[in-house]
Amino acid sequence: MKKGCKLCWSISIFLILVIAAAGFKFVTGATVQTHADGRSSVLVTPAERIHVLAEMRLFLETVQTIAEAAAQNDMATITQAASAVGMGLVKTESPVFMAKLPAEMKKMGFATHQAFDDIALAASVTENPMELVADLSDLMLNCTTCHASYRFDAETGATN
Repeated sequence: MKKGCKLCWSISIFLILVIAAAGFKFVTGATVQTHADGRSSVLVTPAERIHVLAEMRLFLETVQTIAEAAAQNDMATITQAASAVGMGLVKTESPVFMAKLPAEMKKMGFATHQAFDDIALAASVTENPMELVADLSDLMLNCTTCHASYRFDAETGATN
């Protein structure tokens, strides 16, 4: 084997190991402690904490918008509101922040974003907003389960 090929193979193996380590860190790299209230405390920077709390408020505002629009039989508003917080929003998340989240929390988060997309799709094909109530209830189970299981604490000691 030529020296150039050995160098290429060495670089390739090194890069594969770096990618594998980064993938492992993404899946298992959460910084979590058990809090006195029994929930898992996810440690993040103060800015990340502000960001995630704002996203949770956005979810809650979206649920309220969907409920109000369902009461008014306004399927277009349901579609628009739910789409805005669907899987497209995940693409804006920082990989560094995502690596700090426990795997089960990421799973619930992705399921929640997907559930909003599913509601948007269902609202675009049905004329009966009551068909969406069960979907909205299922989505809210992700929220209540996550809030009962986790909390975000700033690495500097701030609490929620």
